[in-house]
Amino acid sequence: MKIEQQLREAICCVLKKCYGAEVEAAQVALGKTRPEFEGHLTLVVFPYVKLSRKAPEETALEVGAALREDYPALVTKYNAVKGFLNLSIASAAWVDLLQEIASAEAYGTKKATAESPLVMIEYSSPNTNKPLHLGHVRNNLLGWSLAQIAAACGCRVVKTNIVNDRGIHICKSMLAWKKWGEGATPASTGKKGDHLVGDYYVLFDKHYRQELQMLQAQFRAEGLDEEAARQRAERESPLMGEAREMLRRWEAGDEEVRSLWEMMNSWVYEGFDETYKALGVSFDKIYYESQTYLDGKKKVLEGLEKGLFERHDDGSVWADLTDAGLDQKLLIRSDGTTVYMTQDIGTAAQRFRDYPIDKMVYVVGNEQNYHFQVLSLLLDRLGFEWGKSLVHFSYGMVELPDGKMKSREGTVVDADDLVRTMVQQARTVMDEAGKWDDMPEEERQDVARKVGLGALKYFLLKVDARKNMLFNPHESIDFNGNTGPFIQYTYARIRSILRKSGDSGARTAQTPATEISEKEIALVRRLAEFPATVQQAGADYSPSSIAGYCYDLVKEYNQFYHDYPVLREADGAVRQFRLMLSEAVAKVIDTGMGLLGIEMPERM
Repeated sequence: MKIEQQLREAICCVLKKCYGAEVEAAQVALGKTRPEFEGHLTLVVFPYVKLSRKAPEETALEVGAALREDYPALVTKYNAVKGFLNLSIASAAWVDLLQEIASAEAYGTKKATAESPLVMIEYSSPNTNKPLHLGHVRNNLLGWSLAQIAAACGCRVVKTNIVNDRGIHICKSMLAWKKWGEGATPASTGKKGDHLVGDYYVLFDKHYRQELQMLQAQFRAEGLDEEAARQRAERESPLMGEAREMLRRWEAGDEEVRSLWEMMNSWVYEGFDETYKALGVSFDKIYYESQTYLDGKKKVLEGLEKGLFERHDDGSVWADLTDAGLDQKLLIRSDGTTVYMTQDIGTAAQRFRDYPIDKMVYVVGNEQNYHFQVLSLLLDRLGFEWGKSLVHFSYGMVELPDGKMKSREGTVVDADDLVRTMVQQARTVMDEAGKWDDMPEEERQDVARKVGLGALKYFLLKVDARKNMLFNPHESIDFNGNTGPFIQYTYARIRSILRKSGDSGARTAQTPATEISEKEIALVRRLAEFPATVQQAGADYSPSSIAGYCYDLVKEYNQFYHDYPVLREADGAVRQFRLMLSEAVAKVIDTGMGLLGIEMPERM
């Protein structure tokens, strides 16, 4: 903070004057004054007792007196408690600091340069056999927010997605459509393409379960126990056998299978694009597993030739990671098909060719922790410079009041339905409040969209990402408490104050003749913490830190607004100061919430 730096430099000058000591400003220990004492900043005096050759409290009083005498525009009062010197900072210094904050361009953020580190952030990673659901929503919002925070920290950022568009799960949907679809299309059914394809994934699982039950009953009748019957049924399932055969035909480039695959995937991509647009997320580069798995297979075979991997008697290829405390990992199956790990290696190879990556961040749920331990080791052994330092942003699962979601059984919270419901709920709440009678219908719809999505995004991002969370949409649409709408409402209130002021920004203010209040000082101090909060959130990969900061700032502003008039203030200088303070708060709220992907409505 600027004031702390000024004070450190002043203290260094006072120490030299009083004791002839040369002290570096960085060595001066300052902290916030404890609330039970008067003051804003506290100097720890104990390191200077040897210089003064006096008792700690006497030294503190001597330094305080010198500061008050030599720097009256900075220090107005002081008191000593043993070896701690509590200093009250002049109102003018706080006003100057606020002026600097209010006039700063893109306050709290840094601009990237050509020399800035390049951070690639992978998020979303959907499968083309089902629509996006609540778990994907949390993933997308976390990834988008991490990208915004990294950019605000001065990094160059590439937002990327890997679409899992091949594999046995894709073939299940394709096979079910071929068997029972009767030529259905998004146009003929009126369904979004990703939803239509997802229906066939669920339908496959329904028929597969029925088939397993019949087979297990048959094998039990032949004398097998329950477990043996289950394993044999899974091995000999005709339906699963057809799906595996379809996968083999796909990998062999079978024209019929590939044509079906391209058609159904195109339906899904159109559906995904609609959902991404509604969520307000996008990507700079999209990779497809169908285009990366062969690269991965090539890299694995190169590693095999170099002795990094080993081939078993059945033809499968494995990585032995026991020397790193892990196990053996399958990379290529005996039939020549590949696994997710191989695809991830191939995707990494393509990305490394495309971009000079300094840091790779994978936004993937914590059920894949082991996968990324292994991937990091394999990439490092294969020679990727960032392999060993890749970041797995591991986040917890979103759970519902009645348990976990299961895509195969269709028991998920659909992303499209969720967005639609949140916007509708926001509209209902604001209609019932009856405060926007003068607002055109088009603006009402836009505000309801911003508030509904703001509620959803804030609810999902305010929680420490490492923790599992329970999603309750009704709690998120609340205009009181730690919610997105509460913060948005405060922002809209401030914008209303500024409009009514008749001032086009309130960007300058003179120092009021009277002392500004402690609540006003507390607000300025909170604003001054924003740049460090952003940098720390970037270092910690923590959108929840930004959410917490915005909530604390809004609470502090509302306490100030409750106790101190702004537009009704008679003193012109005080009124102008409070307008500038309000505008700075609104600007920081807008920036902070923007890092979470949340839009601010001008009116509510």
